[in-house]
Amino acid sequence: MATYEPAITALLCIDFYNDFLSVGGKLWPWVKEGVEEVNLLENLRTIVRVAREAGIAIYHVPHHRWEPGDYVDWKYPSPYQLGAAERQAFAKNSWGGTFHKDFQVEVGDIVATEHWASSGFPNTDLEHQLKRYGKEKIICTGLLANTCVEATARIGMELGFHVTLVRDGTAARSHEALHAMLDIDGPTFAHEILTTAELVSAIRTSAVTGEMSAGQASSKPL
Repeated sequence: MATYEPAITALLCIDFYNDFLSVGGKLWPWVKEGVEEVNLLENLRTIVRVAREAGIAIYHVPHHRWEPGDYVDWKYPSPYQLGAAERQAFAKNSWGGTFHKDFQVEVGDIVATEHWASSGFPNTDLEHQLKRYGKEKIICTGLLANTCVEATARIGMELGFHVTLVRDGTAARSHEALHAMLDIDGPTFAHEILTTAELVSAIRTSAVTGEMSAGQASSKPL
């Protein structure tokens, strides 16, 4: 069974922006069906709450927020990046570019620098912020499943982290994209692929086991 010792585990909240997770968001129509089908918002609320209760660190992994002039002087911006710029996705200082009201930054949380492409690692301080605090295991949640979540998780594995994906803790624009990420690509790089219920059980069990081990250690005679 997977274990999630709080001292070495981090929950990555990838792109929890209003543009993705709220009705009226620019990208909400893309993911609405998938989000509602897996009950994503409630699952994310549960995962974040249980992680906080267990003492697992919360890491916000935000996509770059659009600003005028983005990609103008880039030689090879990807079609995806150009599309985001055209839509002004996650525009800086906009409601859409703000974290969903249920997933605000709290004291002790870590906010990584913004990623420009899919993965939360290249050209950001995410790896440094994880290793600085001794985090070895990352639980990857958020959007989109087959872009930012997959790319962050895949690079995380390449960097030596233990990686967990959550089946109903992410969503995509289509069933095919979600299936490809979780059932075809995911098993090639993820150490665990769990449901929210399975993850919550593992987190709570790990927390209790850790407390028991600490109590036994403190009760030993000197």
